[in-house]
Amino acid sequence: MDLQSLSQLFATTFNPDPNVRKAAELQIRKVGNEEGMIAAILRIIASDSIDLATRQACSVWLKNRIHSSYSLETARRPDQVIIAPSEREALRINVLPLLAASPSRSIALRLANTLKSIVAHDFPARWPSLVSEIKRLLVSSEVRDVHAGCVATLEAVRAFRFRQKNDILPGLITELFPTLVTIATQMVQQPPSASQDIPTMLHLILKAYRTTIVINLSAHQQSAESLVPWGQLLFAVVNLRLPKEAVPEGLEEREKCEWWKAKKWAYAVLGRLFHRYGNPSQMPSTLQVEYLPFAKHFVVAFAPEILNTYFRQVELYVSNQEWLSSKCQYQIFQFFTECVKPKSTWTLLKPHFDSLVSNFVFPQLSFNESRRTLWESDPIDYVRVSVDEYETFTTPVAAATTFLLSLATNRTKATFLPILGFINSILRVHGPPEQRFGALNMAAALGRQIMKHPEVKNNMEQFMLQFVSPELESPEPFLRAIALEILGTVTKQGLVWSSEEILSKHFQAAFNALDDESFPVKVQAALALTELIIAHESVRTAVAPRVSKVIQDLLKMSDETDLDILNSSMEVMVDQFQTELLPVAAMLTARLCESYMRLARESAIHDHLEENADLDSLLADVDDDKTFTAMGVAKTISTIISSIDSSPEILSQIQEIVIPIIVFTLENRLLDLFDNMYELVDSLTYKLRSISAQMWPVFELTYRLFKHEAVDFLEEMLPSLDNFLSYGSDVIKSHVDYKQMMVDIYTTSITNDQLGENDRVNGSKLAESILLNLRGAVDDHLQAIIATALGLIDNAETLALKLANLEVLINAVLYNPSAALHLMEVTKAGSARVFFDRWFVAINNDSRLPRVHDKKLSVLALCALMEMAPETVPESLRDGWPGIVGGALKIFKSLPKAVEDRKRLEILFQEGSDSEDEGDDQALNLAEDDEDVWDADSTYMEILAREGARLRGNEAAGGEATAEEDDDDDDDESDIDEELGYISPLENVNPYASFKQALTTFQMQNAASYQAATTALDIEQQTLLMEVMRIAEQDQAPKS
Repeated sequence: MDLQSLSQLFATTFNPDPNVRKAAELQIRKVGNEEGMIAAILRIIASDSIDLATRQACSVWLKNRIHSSYSLETARRPDQVIIAPSEREALRINVLPLLAASPSRSIALRLANTLKSIVAHDFPARWPSLVSEIKRLLVSSEVRDVHAGCVATLEAVRAFRFRQKNDILPGLITELFPTLVTIATQMVQQPPSASQDIPTMLHLILKAYRTTIVINLSAHQQSAESLVPWGQLLFAVVNLRLPKEAVPEGLEEREKCEWWKAKKWAYAVLGRLFHRYGNPSQMPSTLQVEYLPFAKHFVVAFAPEILNTYFRQVELYVSNQEWLSSKCQYQIFQFFTECVKPKSTWTLLKPHFDSLVSNFVFPQLSFNESRRTLWESDPIDYVRVSVDEYETFTTPVAAATTFLLSLATNRTKATFLPILGFINSILRVHGPPEQRFGALNMAAALGRQIMKHPEVKNNMEQFMLQFVSPELESPEPFLRAIALEILGTVTKQGLVWSSEEILSKHFQAAFNALDDESFPVKVQAALALTELIIAHESVRTAVAPRVSKVIQDLLKMSDETDLDILNSSMEVMVDQFQTELLPVAAMLTARLCESYMRLARESAIHDHLEENADLDSLLADVDDDKTFTAMGVAKTISTIISSIDSSPEILSQIQEIVIPIIVFTLENRLLDLFDNMYELVDSLTYKLRSISAQMWPVFELTYRLFKHEAVDFLEEMLPSLDNFLSYGSDVIKSHVDYKQMMVDIYTTSITNDQLGENDRVNGSKLAESILLNLRGAVDDHLQAIIATALGLIDNAETLALKLANLEVLINAVLYNPSAALHLMEVTKAGSARVFFDRWFVAINNDSRLPRVHDKKLSVLALCALMEMAPETVPESLRDGWPGIVGGALKIFKSLPKAVEDRKRLEILFQEGSDSEDEGDDQALNLAEDDEDVWDADSTYMEILAREGARLRGNEAAGGEATAEEDDDDDDDESDIDEELGYISPLENVNPYASFKQALTTFQMQNAASYQAATTALDIEQQTLLMEVMRIAEQDQAPKS
């Protein structure tokens, strides 16, 4: 296709007629994979004679084509077409000049994304000249070339920013960064103006530096040759005073302007350097090998200067001499927080903490103008950003709160009482409502710490009565809201009221506030009431007659906000008021399903829009409210189902209501919600102990999903599949296709290369369920199951998979012993002997059959073998046949202990653990000294770092374990624990009685083997045999 026709085709994609537009898109798709297409697109983008919209459409097509196909060396699917070498060469030759000549920012962005995909695949081997080409742009006298060089540098380093292997980035840094810092230093020495060229390039240069230090800090960057000029540049950018004419007047535009973006990246670089590489006291041991010398130098030579610079910036800001963007404030708070735990920086921060709290933190937590604007213009969004801790964690408000908490928990002795003194000083003078809100907001943030402090917690009731309770009736709604938040916080932390009357007044205030005219007050009332219900029986009793109203209020608020935290309140109500809600359970479920469907539809639209998004777009998109809220609604529905034990009729009604949301979610491939949906399927089928006609389409849909995009969801699907087999076995037995589906899921789980060992364990559990629940009905599939398990027997690595796979074969023996042994031999001669050898190794080692089910299964399979006719025993096994009795006795010896251990675990599980709150007293650091603080967060980061290093080490070693490690794995019983939620089909089978019957049959039809088996027993085994027979007779004796 010639250039003119092709450009006309892309221009047609803007045609208002959808039919014309669709025809053009189909034609583009048809010719898009032809060789020469990419070169033609590059020429169109370069042509000034073609209109901008067409060139932009071409740049979008190019970005998507390169993003999806450039890394492919060979086609993995029929619809994939490899980009030809000539096209790749054309891209490498043209992409940088096109970037420099780009007529619009939109086209430049697409070309930059294209460049990153090419660099990630081709550099350095296929594009060795890239660095010199970028250098030529950077040292050009043309501004647009320098700008393109900055963009190209950023994209080049972004291509390798998450690469653990530190092999490519160091070379790029050494070659390009000295030039970059020289250019940036010259730029920052020029007086700031309204022109966007200099700040844009500064922004790109600093962002490029920040990108290179995500995982590693190169040797060049650690050297004084690099660190000094870059440090001087970063301080210069932070200290840059911007005249009014250089930045927009409007606050929103100013936040987004290039000068403040450059400043934000300067702050971000300094923060990252200290956090990961320059803080020796908090540095994980895995990083110390490479960075400890640098850290010791940085914390002495640079950290104090950063702190002093930030103190000056804060002083200018709080005195209204300078403005700070919210992103810069966030970075400053983050840095201050990092400086609390190390002794070297805390000694510098300590003299300033009180003024920082009163002048920098307090204004962030007060009811300032931005809060008021949001409260009045969008109260629902106000609730979202003030209540949901994951919604706004990168804001200065969140960072200020984190800094406050770090002071209170890590330097309690020095800071806690002064901070509380400041709070009290504001509240005692009964200042403006906005300031009282700020003080109460600080108290709410510190509620947990206050209730743990030995000198403070006993005064909390007085504080509540003096400063908080009166605000529950304040004319200012924002004060009512914060008072309710504190009430919920201290209740959750265990505040004990001195009288039932005081508790009742606070409960009544919270209950009445559900009808408040201000929406944020209603939400805080619901949250406070939830905590009161959990903590106090008298409140539960008072709410019980009115719980229907509370539920209706929660449903209405949840629909209006999509706030996940309200679902938690709903769950509490359902759990605490099961009896009261039973008559309206179906109606409540229907309302919840309506909410879920609305959220799921919106989530489906969102997922569709994301399908062609690249990684950076997905990382930047954190608007997952709908999905998280839908998860919460589904969890509440699950709680309702779990709470209904006494009415199968109501549960059946609920199942009919719930199945449509399950089907919708599965049909629309809403993968994030699959876990919740399969939990609902599991709960419904288990509670009803039956599979309704409406539920079978869910099974069919599950099979289709597993065979396509949901192949890695077997763990979530397994409990439901097991229930289909356990409670729908009659239906499956009568449907050939259902049996085939079940077996196919198993064989796919074992043979699919995409799946790992855990998936194969789950597949093996499914095979076990098939063989146990479909006895006599899967004869046609027995060979496929046995062949699949035998194919894995030498390839399983983990103890869990070795056992699960072995038990598939043991189940096959239990299902039909003679057929199973015959099919093993048919599959591969000698396989039956290999299986028996593996099985008896497990029998002779208690840790290999650790659970009650493992032992019962093996005993019953051994019993089935004893009942075989002598002539059906394979020749290769006859010599060892008498050992079956000894093997069974070996298992019986350890069975009572396994049963006892299981009972003990069940009791512990039922009682629950009282250790949830253990360690809460460690929320405060009451030490007198100013030494380094190593807390739970530090320990957690150390664990993460070590685990990351271990995984990278395994990957580097090719995942190969030594023989010694293999032995250790075999001895590790912790890999396989009792599954208390699993009800085995063998649960009610008496292994003692089964063994007695089998032994009798063995004696009657195979006397020679019986004689050999019993005479081979030693004294201990003979005694054990008599004990087993005694227990069997005792169990079979009629109950008097």
